[in-house]
Amino acid sequence: MIPDAQAGMNNSLLSINGHQICVLDSGPVDGFPVVLLHHGLGSQYSWKQQLPALVAAGWRVIAYDRWGYGGSSPRPALSVPTFEDDIQDLHALLERLELTSAALVGHSDGGTIALYYAARYPDRVSCLVTAAAHIYVEPKMWHGIQSVRFAFENDESFRKGLGHLHGGKTESVFWNWYNGWMKPDSLGWDIRPLLASITCPALVVQGEQDEHATPQHARDIAAEIPTAELWLVPDARHMLPQEDPRHFNRRALDFLAQVVERESANVQ
Repeated sequence: MIPDAQAGMNNSLLSINGHQICVLDSGPVDGFPVVLLHHGLGSQYSWKQQLPALVAAGWRVIAYDRWGYGGSSPRPALSVPTFEDDIQDLHALLERLELTSAALVGHSDGGTIALYYAARYPDRVSCLVTAAAHIYVEPKMWHGIQSVRFAFENDESFRKGLGHLHGGKTESVFWNWYNGWMKPDSLGWDIRPLLASITCPALVVQGEQDEHATPQHARDIAAEIPTAELWLVPDARHMLPQEDPRHFNRRALDFLAQVVERESANVQ
């Protein structure tokens, strides 16, 4: 069974670019919109520790299972590392929800999608929070991917956790992600030249003990975005939003609130 992201909150299936996307739209309808973009093996349920905090703070929260994940339609392959299909889906979803601007919060692959989107559509993103996003391939990343494959093939509890998120799509979710990142043409991938196009306030977050990337990765993201604020978290790993939600939520909510206050002041 694939869970709802939060008890009492309802999912809707929306037709986006020829496939079904499972979307959770919660919080006050007139709240400032924030879109949550999950990590490479995650789903909207991965944000279960963030959803109540954001809703309680008055945000309208849109969390969705990206194409191929959770309750969304099956997918033959991922468009890794460019995430072109996911960028188009995000844009179509914002259009469908009639949102001219939104805050984006993305974790890992979701953070990369948020960066791509903010660079391509700077007028549509009010602010940006990325946690453990990728912008190029480091040797450490390959070791991390292989460790995840080992867990998938040998750790029953790990497989059970993925099954809880993705049901019958669990195998395809894993292998789409693994095969996407292991493509030889991913080695030369580097989106740093695009990041200077991001004009909104940005909070760049990474755990200093991230098993998939070194802290230099986050430093390079922050250095390329003119408005970026860097937050390196001591002793934190790749799954910071899930493993230390109170710490992550407090900093992210403070950042988001400051952006809204500035925008409100500019309107007045």
